[in-house]
Amino acid sequence: MNDRKCVIVVDENLPIGIIANTAAILGITLGARLPDVVGANVRDGRNLEHMGIIEFPVPILKASAEMLGTLRLSLYDKEYADLTIADFTDIAQSCGTYDEFIDKISSAEDLRYFGIALCGSKKKVNRLTGSLPLLR
Repeated sequence: MNDRKCVIVVDENLPIGIIANTAAILGITLGARLPDVVGANVRDGRNLEHMGIIEFPVPILKASAEMLGTLRLSLYDKEYADLTIADFTDIAQSCGTYDEFIDKISSAEDLRYFGIALCGSKKKVNRLTGSLPLLR
């Protein structure tokens, strides 16, 4: 696990509720794609069980909408094919059902990215996101 890193990058200008929703959706998507990074269930001092959580930190970074678009396009380069990448767009945010999302995104050409999650080689993830500040 020491050579892997996951980050979530969100549009810093979104309202806090949309930022939270974006981070949650991207986190769930990563968890589904990378079940090996979630630890085993644990028990507390009262012997109550708690679900396992990811075994390493996932910093939430911030960027402008323009930077997110540029980052997302660069992630289509074959150099990054080994990274796990999830994105969340304005279209996804506006849809009430997954079928509606499929229908709308299939004809969309200019997407506005609300957030991007990426996980993989720490070296590659740092190269792509190392200059971005933490969301605070």
